[in-house]
Amino acid sequence: MNVRTFFSTASAWLLALLWISPLLYAFWAAFHPSEYATQFSLSAPFTFEQFERAWQQAPFMRYMLNTIIITLLILACQLVVCTLAAYALARMRFRGRGVVFALILLQLMVVPEILIVENYQTLASLSIIDTYWAVGLPYFASAFGIFLLRQTFMTVPQDLENAAKIEGCGLLRIIWSVYVPLAKPTYFAYALVSISYHWNNFLWPLVITNTSSSRPLTVGLAIFGAPESGVDWSVICAGTLISIAPLLIVFLIFQRHFVQSFMQAGIK
Repeated sequence: MNVRTFFSTASAWLLALLWISPLLYAFWAAFHPSEYATQFSLSAPFTFEQFERAWQQAPFMRYMLNTIIITLLILACQLVVCTLAAYALARMRFRGRGVVFALILLQLMVVPEILIVENYQTLASLSIIDTYWAVGLPYFASAFGIFLLRQTFMTVPQDLENAAKIEGCGLLRIIWSVYVPLAKPTYFAYALVSISYHWNNFLWPLVITNTSSSRPLTVGLAIFGAPESGVDWSVICAGTLISIAPLLIVFLIFQRHFVQSFMQAGIK
């Protein structure tokens, strides 16, 4: 191994350790008594007490259910809206198509936090504050998803669509039977990005939710770990692991599929 390869490998390991160190600390603090949260002793006893305390002190089951519903609601609406918009921009010829696509791309440059006040006023006028729809509605149309699917749909041969038309398929049937199956890797990659983003989204759910009936895990965990309620890092780390456990398990199970989907979507 030459010097350049050695330093590259050592730098990669150092960055990996720095990246994973917060997660390693969370595991250490969650599985040991509170007095060992900052004492890394190999003789420290192993316990599940912190998970029991965290589970009893906050309605994590309700928060997790809210998070799953909100995340899946947003993803389902995004897939429908992005598919129809991407097909229109990729295959349909209409005046101003380029301008519409440019405006959609422009949305990628707008920070979502800028629109919080306007979005809140709009949803308040609809009387849906503190509901699942209020948390998800601003994200139903995704510029990133439309762009990604448009680029994928443009690679689908036009002959396949023409053959489907000859067979008597309507527009929606063509999209469902021709375009969607050929874009599965792109859908898979986008779904991963969408789920991970909205599972961890914090600011907008904090603003728009008021009760535990619609509050997701991120907001519930922030309130649970607030300084005024007493800071116990072991219990907070246990609550954090409870909140990220579903995503972590899914990623570990489908890791190979995620990597392959990202590679195929990136190549397209």
